Amino acid sequence: METLIISSNARTVINAELIKSIAINDFSATPKYVQLADAIVGAIKNGIVQVGDPLPSINDLSYYLQIARDTVEKGYRKLRTEEIIASSPGKGYFVASVQSFRLRVAVFLNKLSAHKKIVYDAFAQEIGGEASIDLFVYNSDITQLRTLLQGLSKPYDHYVVFPYFKEGRDKAAEVLSVIPPDKLLLLGREIEGLKGDFPIVCENYEKDIYEALESIRDPLSKYGMLKLVFPDNSDYPKAIIKGFYKFCQDYAFDHVLVDNLRREHIKTGTCYINLAEDDLVHLLDKVRVKNLSVGQDVGVISYNETPLKKFILNGITTVSTDFKLMGEYAGACILNNLKSRLEVPFYTVLRASV
Repeated sequence: METLIISSNARTVINAELIKSIAINDFSATPKYVQLADAIVGAIKNGIVQVGDPLPSINDLSYYLQIARDTVEKGYRKLRTEEIIASSPGKGYFVASVQSFRLRVAVFLNKLSAHKKIVYDAFAQEIGGEASIDLFVYNSDITQLRTLLQGLSKPYDHYVVFPYFKEGRDKAAEVLSVIPPDKLLLLGREIEGLKGDFPIVCENYEKDIYEALESIRDPLSKYGMLKLVFPDNSDYPKAIIKGFYKFCQDYAFDHVLVDNLRREHIKTGTCYINLAEDDLVHLLDKVRVKNLSVGQDVGVISYNETPLKKFILNGITTVSTDFKLMGEYAGACILNNLKSRLEVPFYTVLRASV
């Protein structure tokens, strides 16, 4: 075993391979103490240290990794709670067990939002104590996702990715191909050209919006115009537009695509299907300024159900996938090693805004 003498006077030695195996990623959303704990677990898994082997003291590890002493202390406390390491007077910290290992999962969100939190919480709940989850956010920027994947400080058993990009969608397959297919899980949508046998838990955007609007065709019929608010340079799938156009053409609704709500002049007799949460705020504010009534003069349908929408203005009608179920499906795929393509149910909640 390769070791490193701390000083000529010290009796303590440190496993140099252990130090080399620990890398702390400053850009990860995962706390540094969790990264440290996970790195030590990885070193045990890889045989760098074994049951009974000593671990560096808190001060030594803080010095060699150039991280705060408190970070090391919290990381060690986490490992002690999980009964992976222990300590004793005169012996210090040492590896106590190899029985508490959990799957290591990296989750890549394109953005933080209320519905993504529902997915993540349901996923974490489904996985339970079986996995340690690291969370990364890449802001729908494919270059940032590439950088995150290339800069990971450790390997993972599974990589869960929401592949939504504002630009560079044609590079998505290339960027994601660095992930071994047997460790990849896609959430929300498929990626054309990405090869391999991996699970996909997704929406069927064209069919979903069509069937959702079809289910409320009668209350929609009181509006002379349907408008889909689809912002420029957004990461929303264009299949939503196709489904919207097809519904309007099949049922003879006048329809328009709105790419910038700030320039929109609100008129009576129009129903808006709104995708972005920020745009929903702007839309409701414009309706208020015009002194129009939501659900009577102007219809409002919001994409993606969140808990608050049932309380806003006596309830906002939503069309939404089942985000909780999406997270549960993803967790089940990992726990049961499934390689299926699963479509998540889509539903409409009709409220007073239509």
